[in-house]
Amino acid sequence: MTENLSKLATESDSNYLDLDKQSVDTILRQINAEDKTVPYSVEMVIPQIEKVVEQVVARMERGGRLFYIGAGTSGRLGVVDASECPPTYGVPHDWVIGLIAGGDGAIRKAVENAEDDEKQAWLDMKAYGIDENDAVIGIAASGRTPYVIGGLRDANTHGVLTACIVCNKGSAIAQVAQYPIEVVVGPEYVTGSTRMKSGTAQKLVLNMISTAVMIRLGRVRGNKMVDMALSNHKLVLRAIRMVKEATGVSEDKASELLDQHGSVRAAVDAFHASI
Repeated sequence: MTENLSKLATESDSNYLDLDKQSVDTILRQINAEDKTVPYSVEMVIPQIEKVVEQVVARMERGGRLFYIGAGTSGRLGVVDASECPPTYGVPHDWVIGLIAGGDGAIRKAVENAEDDEKQAWLDMKAYGIDENDAVIGIAASGRTPYVIGGLRDANTHGVLTACIVCNKGSAIAQVAQYPIEVVVGPEYVTGSTRMKSGTAQKLVLNMISTAVMIRLGRVRGNKMVDMALSNHKLVLRAIRMVKEATGVSEDKASELLDQHGSVRAAVDAFHASI
């Protein structure tokens, strides 16, 4: 039986006609007008996001990890969010794990039919030793992706916390996830191009989840990334400034403390312990 895709908000017809006949200025202004609606759609589901954050924090405080699973744009967004946690918050690379249908090669180039395998997501997570202490968030704009549906279903069976980020109401993924986040942004500017508003909404929600989780886990002090990796000159200069502001020492002394202790947190703590 063929699905009626027109009933999905993500597949509904664009609010704009004759895009190919518009000027560049008009195209850009129309896209911008549509993009402005996305944060309001996210605002409507903050209570759902809050529940997911609280559940993830509780598990990570017990030593669990956070998995993201998705295909295509959704999978890439999960991989991006996961990959940015270690340098930003100084956490191990296996605290937040992003998995995409088709494997890492699919980050750059689509892998044909990879998203249609309902069993593969659980196999991908099993390779990391996933267990009941962990949490998994499925990401899918349409809410129909077999890779994600199967992964969430298998995770439920094995006692793993499940949540999802989806851009349609009442989707198959939302029905499987214990904690669904349904952020409905409506028709895309180019009909069905869910890398646009849906992708933006997913990115905003992922930002909120990972940032809130890391703050609650103590990886931020005040409003500063005190555990960030000092992986380039810009970040070292930022860290020196942070140490200087937190301790009142000179820039040279802040640099010395940072060299000795390796992170903003350790440098500041060592300074205060010495006085």
